[in-house]
Amino acid sequence: MSTLLNIETSSKNCSVSISQEGKLKSLVEKYSENYSHSENLHNFISKALKKIKLTPNDLDAIAVGMGPGSYTGLRIGVSAAKGLCYALDIPLIGLNSLEILCQRYKAKSNEILFPMFDARRMEVYTMVLNSKKEIIKKTTAKIIKQGIFKDFSKEKTWVFFGEGSTKCKDVIKGNHVKFIDEIMYPSAREMALFSYEYFKEKKFENIAYFEPFYLKEFISKMS
Repeated sequence: MSTLLNIETSSKNCSVSISQEGKLKSLVEKYSENYSHSENLHNFISKALKKIKLTPNDLDAIAVGMGPGSYTGLRIGVSAAKGLCYALDIPLIGLNSLEILCQRYKAKSNEILFPMFDARRMEVYTMVLNSKKEIIKKTTAKIIKQGIFKDFSKEKTWVFFGEGSTKCKDVIKGNHVKFIDEIMYPSAREMALFSYEYFKEKKFENIAYFEPFYLKEFISKMS
């Protein structure tokens, strides 16, 4: 039985889960305005394992939300995941944090998905997916303005969610637009099945060279 540790620290939600064969078995997470991930992450990992009476040696792989998102949060999560993979000699799985966020939403066949993270000012990190959660447009940083998504059909329902989507409410309007305010931050809860699919297909990262997906150049004062 494959046992995976899932780590998501790209946002203000520090989240850890344990999954087996794609099913969630344990979850520990906490939202923090101050990004207290460095204080909480290793404790959360221990708690998640203890909840189901496992130890790190029972893990078969570790999956981590690789970004985009908070520079500080991503560094903490990726560093922890890499360190544990080295110590336990197990593979590392990197998952796009916007795709993790998408797992929280059950899409209808006529919908286009626009998950968004805040990237300062009127800029967001986003990608575009169809109702099957297949990528239409890859992850990018965009400035929210009129006509930004003019290439997409208004015959479809545009679904916006994630913390960054709040910036769109005064700019992107119409009967074809829907905002899901309940979905703001990615969680390791939704990584269970997602990471298992990668594990089965052996989509593993080169641990030595794996880095967070910052998307934009890292500037320490913006962390």
